[in-house]
Amino acid sequence: MIHREASSVEEQEIAEVPGVTVRWLIGEKEGAPNFHMRLFTLAPGASTPWHQHPWEHEIFVLKGNGSVRSESGIHTLGPGSAVFVAPNEWHQFRNESAQEPFQFLCLIPAQTGSCAPVVLKSSAEQKD
Repeated sequence: MIHREASSVEEQEIAEVPGVTVRWLIGEKEGAPNFHMRLFTLAPGASTPWHQHPWEHEIFVLKGNGSVRSESGIHTLGPGSAVFVAPNEWHQFRNESAQEPFQFLCLIPAQTGSCAPVVLKSSAEQKD
């Protein structure tokens, strides 16, 4: 068994995504064969890119107020919200607060690896 405090795991900035950080809480280094657990923090007003990838992920919101956008619309999120993002589904998370961070756990299949391809849409293409 492995036990640790999330604050003891290095917070990493995500290249070209200002205001978004990730902590890999459980992953390959810990010997997790099936799932990896990540803790994302979005600074006030920050968002992830509008993107898709060939794996699913499960989200659980810990704190803050945010939203998730998909091709089916925008959904408001808060502490206790759970989200399933299907493989290849376009999506984007956004911190809707101007003052507080938005924080959520994100679980992904271990087979994706940390360098798996992600397809982004340009700003012009995001106007769907």
